[in-house]
Parts: sequence; C-alpha cells; structure tokens
Amino acid sequence: MGHREDLLEGAKRCLLEKGWVRTTARDIVAASGANLASIGYHYGSKDALMLEAFMRMTEEWGEGVGRTLAAAADPDAPREEHVATVVDGLVESFSSSRQFWSVQLEVMGQLNNHPELRQRFAAVLPQGREGMTAIFEGVDDKLVPAEASRTAGSLYHALFIGLWVQWLIDPDAAPSGRDIVEGMRRILAGTVLEDPAA
Repeated sequence: MGHREDLLEGAKRCLLEKGWVRTTARDIVAASGANLASIGYHYGSKDALMLEAFMRMTEEWGEGVGRTLAAAADPDAPREEHVATVVDGLVESFSSSRQFWSVQLEVMGQLNNHPELRQRFAAVLPQGREGMTAIFEGVDDKLVPAEASRTAGSLYHALFIGLWVQWLIDPDAAPSGRDIVEGMRRILAGTVLEDPAA
C-alpha cells in the first residue's frame, strides 16, 4: 500500500478506537506509519481524510451485509418472512461492530459543525436509500429504479436508522423482524390500538 491507502486504513482504525471528535492528525499518522504532511498532500485536511475513511467503512459494511443477507435469503419465502429475515439480519450485523455504529451516531452529531460533512451526507443520501432498497429487496443496487429508491428506499432507510439507534441504546430491547412486520401490518390495517387478544 502507498501512503494514501495507509492513511485511509489508519484513519479507519482511529475512528473505531477513538471516534470522530477525539482523533487527531497525529493519531492517524501513528496508526498509519505515514507522515503528517502526507495527510494534506493526499486528502487536503484531516477532516477530509476522516470523512473518506468513514464513507469507505460505510460502503464496506453495506457490501458485506448485502452479500450475507442475499446468501441467507429464501426466494420462495412469503414476503412477510423475507422482510423479517432481513430485519433480523441487519440487527445481527450491528453486533459484529458496535464501535462502528457508535461512530455512525457520533458523526451524525457533527453535521451542524461541519458543513462539508453535511454536504457529503446529502450527496450520498440517494445512494443510501438505493442501497437499503437493494438489501431489503435482495437485488443489486443497479436494479433499483429511481422511484423505488425515492419511496420505499426512504422508508427502508428510516427503518434502518431507527433499528440501529434502538440497538445502540439497548441491544436486548431492539425489535425483532417479526415485531417490525407485525407493526407494519397493524399500521396499514389501522389496528395499531386494538388488543390482539380481544
């Protein structure tokens, strides 16, 4: 690897170990074996490097979980079972990298302080919706139509964010796939407040 990739890998390690706020340029240099001047040369600034590392980690997670869920999916399963399986798979994927999901929440908290961070997030938001649609539908991102991404993708993305925040707060209280499917069914049927035992 060259200095550019070394810096990126070092920044990833620092993000996981120290988070966004506590990571310094010197931390990244120590973790990467590169020199301080190379951050400016290759990325322009420490924040730009951190942002690139964060985005790369997010893409790698998406690719990995997409492959895992696609391999576990049963194409013949009823729709409700498929959605429940995807939700359970997503929640299970959180446990393999609690630090990563903690960093995600920390980075969200920095959006008001870093306009470039907000702009980058806004720029990739459509891709996030597309990616979530692909994961829930079990297809490649390229097969997701724009309208599906705009509508269902927005819902899937909102569901996903809610799942990982609830999981971060209390993993044992995170909803199961069956809970989510039942909740969706009751919302659409207008029976949210009805007692199922009645």
